[in-house]
Amino acid sequence: MTSGVPAADERGWADLADLVLALGQRVGARGHPGLTGPERAILRHLAHRAPATPSRIAAATGLQRANVSAALGRLQARGFIRRQADPADGRGVTVRLTGPGRAAHQLVRRECAGLLAAAAADDATGLDAALGLLGRLRDGL
Repeated sequence: MTSGVPAADERGWADLADLVLALGQRVGARGHPGLTGPERAILRHLAHRAPATPSRIAAATGLQRANVSAALGRLQARGFIRRQADPADGRGVTVRLTGPGRAAHQLVRRECAGLLAAAAADDATGLDAALGLLGRLRDGL
Protein backbone atom coordinates (compact mmCIF):
# COMPACT_ATOMS: atom_id res chain seq x y z
CA MET A 1 0.00 0.00 0.00
CA THR A 2 1.63 3.24 -1.13
CA SER A 3 -1.27 5.67 -0.74
CA GLY A 4 -0.95 6.07 3.03
CA VAL A 5 -4.59 4.98 3.39
CA PRO A 6 -5.26 2.03 5.69
CA ALA A 7 -5.78 -1.07 3.56
CA ALA A 8 -9.21 -1.59 5.10
CA ASP A 9 -10.36 1.84 3.79
CA GLU A 10 -8.46 2.13 0.51
CA ARG A 11 -11.01 0.26 -1.59
CA GLY A 12 -13.89 2.36 -0.24
CA TRP A 13 -12.10 5.66 -0.94
CA ALA A 14 -11.14 4.45 -4.42
CA ASP A 15 -14.74 3.38 -5.10
CA LEU A 16 -15.96 6.78 -3.89
CA ALA A 17 -13.51 8.54 -6.23
CA ASP A 18 -14.73 6.41 -9.16
CA LEU A 19 -18.37 7.21 -8.36
CA VAL A 20 -17.70 10.94 -7.95
CA LEU A 21 -15.89 11.05 -11.31
CA ALA A 22 -18.63 9.10 -13.08
CA LEU A 23 -21.37 11.29 -11.59
CA GLY A 24 -19.41 14.43 -12.42
CA GLN A 25 -19.17 13.40 -16.06
CA ARG A 26 -22.87 12.62 -16.34
CA VAL A 27 -24.13 15.61 -14.40
CA GLY A 28 -21.56 17.95 -15.96
CA ALA A 29 -22.95 17.24 -19.41
CA ARG A 30 -26.32 18.73 -18.39
CA GLY A 31 -27.31 22.30 -17.84
CA HIS A 32 -27.93 25.59 -19.55
CA PRO A 33 -28.14 25.26 -23.32
CA GLY A 34 -25.22 26.87 -25.04
CA LEU A 35 -22.88 26.86 -22.05
CA THR A 36 -19.68 24.87 -22.24
CA GLY A 37 -18.34 22.80 -19.36
CA PRO A 38 -15.74 25.44 -18.46
CA GLU A 39 -18.40 28.16 -18.53
CA ARG A 40 -20.63 26.15 -16.17
CA ALA A 41 -17.64 25.53 -13.87
CA ILE A 42 -16.88 29.26 -13.77
CA LEU A 43 -20.50 30.17 -13.02
CA ARG A 44 -20.58 27.56 -10.25
CA HIS A 45 -17.37 28.94 -8.73
CA LEU A 46 -18.53 32.55 -8.90
CA ALA A 47 -21.91 31.68 -7.37
CA HIS A 48 -20.11 30.58 -4.22
CA ARG A 49 -16.83 32.54 -4.17
CA ALA A 50 -17.18 35.90 -5.87
CA PRO A 51 -15.54 38.17 -6.53
CA ALA A 52 -12.63 36.16 -7.84
CA THR A 53 -9.61 36.82 -10.00
CA PRO A 54 -9.18 34.82 -13.21
CA SER A 55 -6.13 33.11 -11.67
CA ARG A 56 -8.13 32.05 -8.61
CA ILE A 57 -10.93 30.76 -10.87
CA ALA A 58 -8.40 28.72 -12.84
CA ALA A 59 -6.89 27.23 -9.69
CA ALA A 60 -10.27 26.43 -8.13
CA THR A 61 -11.79 24.86 -11.25
CA GLY A 62 -8.69 23.07 -12.53
CA LEU A 63 -9.01 24.86 -15.86
CA GLN A 64 -6.05 26.26 -17.78
CA ARG A 65 -5.67 30.03 -17.41
CA ALA A 66 -6.04 30.54 -21.19
CA ASN A 67 -9.29 28.53 -21.18
CA VAL A 68 -10.61 30.59 -18.27
CA SER A 69 -9.82 33.82 -20.16
CA ALA A 70 -11.63 32.60 -23.27
CA ALA A 71 -14.64 31.40 -21.27
CA LEU A 72 -14.78 34.69 -19.33
CA GLY A 73 -14.89 36.57 -22.63
CA ARG A 74 -17.84 34.47 -23.82
CA LEU A 75 -19.65 34.83 -20.48
CA GLN A 76 -19.11 38.59 -20.49
CA ALA A 77 -20.42 38.86 -24.06
CA ARG A 78 -23.59 37.07 -22.92
CA GLY A 79 -23.94 39.43 -19.95
CA PHE A 80 -23.39 36.66 -17.35
CA ILE A 81 -20.35 38.21 -15.67
CA ARG A 82 -18.89 41.63 -14.99
CA ARG A 83 -15.17 42.36 -14.74
CA GLN A 84 -13.87 45.26 -12.70
CA ALA A 85 -10.52 46.54 -11.51
CA ASP A 86 -9.24 44.61 -8.51
CA PRO A 87 -9.57 46.99 -5.54
CA ALA A 88 -6.50 45.41 -3.91
CA ASP A 89 -4.38 45.71 -7.06
CA GLY A 90 -5.54 48.09 -9.76
CA ARG A 91 -3.54 46.17 -12.38
CA GLY A 92 -5.70 43.06 -12.08
CA VAL A 93 -9.39 42.33 -12.43
CA THR A 94 -12.02 40.59 -10.36
CA VAL A 95 -15.05 38.85 -11.77
CA ARG A 96 -18.63 38.74 -10.47
CA LEU A 97 -21.86 37.20 -11.66
CA THR A 98 -24.57 39.50 -12.98
CA GLY A 99 -28.30 38.90 -12.55
CA PRO A 100 -28.48 36.91 -15.80
CA GLY A 101 -25.39 34.95 -14.71
CA ARG A 102 -27.03 34.03 -11.41
CA ALA A 103 -30.19 33.00 -13.30
CA ALA A 104 -28.15 30.80 -15.67
CA HIS A 105 -26.41 29.18 -12.70
CA GLN A 106 -29.76 28.53 -10.99
CA LEU A 107 -31.12 26.95 -14.18
CA VAL A 108 -28.16 24.55 -14.24
CA ARG A 109 -28.66 23.75 -10.54
CA ARG A 110 -32.37 23.03 -10.99
CA GLU A 111 -31.75 20.74 -13.94
CA CYS A 112 -28.99 18.87 -12.11
CA ALA A 113 -31.13 18.56 -8.96
CA GLY A 114 -33.95 17.07 -11.00
CA LEU A 115 -31.58 14.68 -12.74
CA LEU A 116 -30.12 13.38 -9.47
CA ALA A 117 -33.48 13.21 -7.68
CA ALA A 118 -34.92 11.17 -10.54
CA ALA A 119 -31.89 8.86 -10.55
CA ALA A 120 -32.45 8.25 -6.82
CA ALA A 121 -36.19 7.73 -7.36
CA ASP A 122 -36.76 10.85 -5.22
CA ASP A 123 -35.38 9.05 -2.14
CA ALA A 124 -33.32 11.60 -0.22
CA THR A 125 -32.24 9.11 2.46
CA GLY A 126 -28.62 9.84 3.30
CA LEU A 127 -28.54 13.09 1.32
CA ASP A 128 -27.46 15.25 4.27
CA ALA A 129 -24.68 12.80 5.20
CA ALA A 130 -23.48 12.67 1.58
CA LEU A 131 -23.47 16.47 1.36
CA GLY A 132 -21.46 16.70 4.57
CA LEU A 133 -18.85 14.20 3.43
CA LEU A 134 -18.53 15.62 -0.08
CA GLY A 135 -18.27 19.16 1.30
CA ARG A 136 -15.45 18.12 3.65
CA LEU A 137 -13.67 16.40 0.76
CA ARG A 138 -14.02 19.50 -1.44
CA ASP A 139 -12.71 21.75 1.32
CA GLY A 140 -9.86 19.36 2.09
CA LEU A 141 -8.68 19.39 -1.51
